[in-house]
Amino acid sequence: MFTRIASGIQLFHTDAGSGQPVVLLHGFPLHHAMWQDQVDVLGKRYRVIAPDLRGFGLSGVGDEAVATMDRMADDVVELLDALEVRERIVLGGLSMGGYVALAFWRKYADRLRALIFCDTRCTADPPAMVRTRQETADRVLAEGIGWLIEGMTPKLLAPTTRENRPHAAEAMRRMALSCDPRGVAAASRGMAERSDFSEQLSHITVPAMAVVGEHDTITPPDEMAELCRAMPHGRFVEIPEAGHMSPMENPSEVNAAILEFLGSL
Repeated sequence: MFTRIASGIQLFHTDAGSGQPVVLLHGFPLHHAMWQDQVDVLGKRYRVIAPDLRGFGLSGVGDEAVATMDRMADDVVELLDALEVRERIVLGGLSMGGYVALAFWRKYADRLRALIFCDTRCTADPPAMVRTRQETADRVLAEGIGWLIEGMTPKLLAPTTRENRPHAAEAMRRMALSCDPRGVAAASRGMAERSDFSEQLSHITVPAMAVVGEHDTITPPDEMAELCRAMPHGRFVEIPEAGHMSPMENPSEVNAAILEFLGSL
């Protein structure tokens, strides 16, 4: 469904189930459907909201050339307000979605019940990666998104996923190609500008869980475990037979971990 938020753009989102609100934020350059297995299962016990962040999927792009993580966090709050979600939410994000979740925590901690970080990191980009993201933005605007997802897929998925679940790669390709190049470019620039939260993790006082695929080479398990240890109430879960896209690669294990975490709140 579409909801017009206060900033003026329309956000597309799913809204399934009832009870404790659980908001799930997708990675780059995908959209809400990467969480479909979680929406189907979690939605039987909880209210699960999974938006297309601005410029992705069916959501509007906005006028800004840079979509910062703070701006996306503001969008999430505006969506919650439009949906009249008053209770504190459980917020989960994968990769870029995790960056947005950190920005949300910094700005709107009073609206959080708990946090779920999937295959993400808390540090800012080093200079070389900043340049790469800026170059990616320029090339996406010039050439489209096809080259980007083709190059990213081998890095996102574990070898076992590529062998046993080839439909996952095709699903990611379709998601990426449905996104507006302007939105993908703006988000790439926004990620390049994101803050470093490594010194702030100790101030995250809500329950938090870090989930990572055992074969994730982008945000490896050791890095995610360190992120988890820095939070006072963190728990760490390593997902077997998964890479950077653990919710898509091994959804049953990720669902079980999330359900156990939610049940503990």
